[in-house]
Amino acid sequence: MTPDEIPEPKAPTPKPPAAKAFKSKDPMHGVTLEQALTELVDYFGWQALSRMIPARCFYNLPSISSSLRFLRQTPWARDKVENTYRWYVRRFRDKTDTSALPPE
Repeated sequence: MTPDEIPEPKAPTPKPPAAKAFKSKDPMHGVTLEQALTELVDYFGWQALSRMIPARCFYNLPSISSSLRFLRQTPWARDKVENTYRWYVRRFRDKTDTSALPPE
């Protein structure tokens, strides 16, 4: 082969741009119910949590395991815990929020 017969190397084919990582704005994304409940109990305590969410599992011999059993079987209570957790995360991250109680 002569130098004139050597083919030129092909240009590499461009790769498609990498997909941007999806970041959810929902504070519950990637957080289990147990993690959310534990964080709420650590911050507020059982007594304050029972005033925010009127469920017997929070004021009658409260424990994480019994509360989780109840919350997994009761959609309205789970929704209230999740909404309270979302409110807590927003309030914790945004120091300018001065609201005293979570939304109903």
